[in-house]
Amino acid sequence: MKIAAICGPTASGKTALAVRLRRDFALPVEMLSVDALQVYQRLDAGTAKPTALERQQIPTHLVDIAAPQEPMNAALWVAHAERAIADVHARGAWPLLVGGTGLYLRALLRGLAEIPEVPQAVRDALAAEYAQRGPDVLWAELHAVDPDYASRTPPQNRQRLLRALEVYRHTGQAFSAFHTAHQALPDRYAAFRVSLEPPREVLHARIQARALAMAEPLWHEVAALRAAGLPATAPGLQAIGYRDAWLALQNVELLGDFAPRLAAAHQAYAKRQSTWFHNNPMELRLTDGDAAQVAHALRRWFESP
Repeated sequence: MKIAAICGPTASGKTALAVRLRRDFALPVEMLSVDALQVYQRLDAGTAKPTALERQQIPTHLVDIAAPQEPMNAALWVAHAERAIADVHARGAWPLLVGGTGLYLRALLRGLAEIPEVPQAVRDALAAEYAQRGPDVLWAELHAVDPDYASRTPPQNRQRLLRALEVYRHTGQAFSAFHTAHQALPDRYAAFRVSLEPPREVLHARIQARALAMAEPLWHEVAALRAAGLPATAPGLQAIGYRDAWLALQNVELLGDFAPRLAAAHQAYAKRQSTWFHNNPMELRLTDGDAAQVAHALRRWFESP
């Protein structure tokens, strides 16, 4: 079963390109969001979801499929994606995965590594340690036992940090070792992958403008979620920007530099994304998002036997 994907760092123009492929080149594509944040309902200001107009121009899937307090991981997302891909194919359309969460895309294409079930007691103990000792201490432990995975996991990413440590404590093996063994498996879908890679200065300016524009709406959104009773530990609130907004609500002195810190966090995230996509295979890499070139390539891909 064939699929296509438009990958790249935040603000690289992925959604806009997908819309153009449908609107301007009449490709029968439907967009499947590959974004770990866009899955969450009520998290809008800081997630750059497709706008209402964009969703009118291209059928869109895998956005707003979970409540902020619900867990979402690669396995759960893949299950949603597989159903969406099957539905799109059943309509005679072309599934176009669009987003920057490389882990989700890889999980869809390669499947998930078979990792032993971790007892709830181990998970609860680690969660308590995280609350008591803080992320930096636990990240140092992860770096000591699994430096490869630690290098790709910032201390603030609570879900990834705790997952890696709980697997190590239960099995005695590095979390990354399970994934390394899994890499030899063949892809589960035939995929044509396009990577958008704007020049660094262009991407930097776009991210700066986007982050500054979203800062105030994001702060108000988090204030409303907090007032509605959403706890700080909700999975959706562990996202970039949302953590900082929550802290700013607790310490008004942090509000003054919230926008610059938000921009810096997005810049760092984009750098990690760019590195990830640079190190993974792509069929087409573009600096300018040439829609005509992509449309031609996708027609050949989906229409060939």
